[in-house]
Amino acid sequence: MPTQGVPAEPTTTPADSAPLEVDVVPDAGGADLAANSQPAFAATAVAVLATIPIKGRAPKTDYSREEFGQAWADVDRNGCDTRNDILKRDLNAKTFKPGTGECLVLTGVLADPYTATTIDFVRGSATSSAVQIDHVVALNDAWQKGAQQLSVARRTALANDPLNLLAADGPANQQKGASDAASWLPPNKSYRCDYVARQISVKATYSLWITQAEHDAMAKVLASCAAIEVPTNQTAPAAEPQVKPVIVPPVAPVAPVAPVEAAPAPPAMVPAAPLVQAPDVFYKNCSAVRAAGAAPIRAGQPGYSTKLDGDGDGVACE
Repeated sequence: MPTQGVPAEPTTTPADSAPLEVDVVPDAGGADLAANSQPAFAATAVAVLATIPIKGRAPKTDYSREEFGQAWADVDRNGCDTRNDILKRDLNAKTFKPGTGECLVLTGVLADPYTATTIDFVRGSATSSAVQIDHVVALNDAWQKGAQQLSVARRTALANDPLNLLAADGPANQQKGASDAASWLPPNKSYRCDYVARQISVKATYSLWITQAEHDAMAKVLASCAAIEVPTNQTAPAAEPQVKPVIVPPVAPVAPVAPVEAAPAPPAMVPAAPLVQAPDVFYKNCSAVRAAGAAPIRAGQPGYSTKLDGDGDGVACE
């Protein structure tokens, strides 16, 4: 429903519409999504919003849906048209037409982000419109805010970029029409932060601008979710290789070693006098020495014998 007191633009017109079903898969039309430079990984919507220029609307002159290339072009070159790519991405419990390589979705269930309702999708001329693929940044709005200056290939990429596409409740999408955030926000208030963050990411990626009223409406939504990040195809930078530090255990201080005093030198040994036994005197034992009145008898004296000197001190028969 319209918000912020700004009249909503008319609901989807033939110039804004694209066929719900495609029988022949269009080629990429020169579009190259791989060349997109989306916002940095983990960038907040508040930070990216601050980088988007604020200008007035350009005239709608010469706008037509054809300015954005053939509808549902196969910009990712996977052989499936973009509408079925988004149905395949956003629906649950999907079934596919046999023989299409899971390119043509026949049925599915949508948890609609705009209305917080559950919608059964059934492919058919009378039923497919229950689930429509919304350009989060409407092509008519993009045309008035910088897309006129893009090449046809870049506009084709914008119209078919999964970043700018959501499967949504058909009536809610028709009510939104070509409105920006100043004149329409999803009825499901819990989704508004994600919705605005996605619009900001798309406008930054394709160098589009915003009006002052649009900026203010976005900032008001983000005031309740300042930390929300923009969706992006960028990934976290590679982590620097971690070099594990080598931990050297502390060396325990070595206690000083007390000087060792030198052991006193042993007393000089006085060589014993050569033992000379007089060959002419012989004592059988100390009793004989004493009987002869020769005790004690010392080494070198006649009759001295080591056999008589039991303690070997050079004096026998003390």
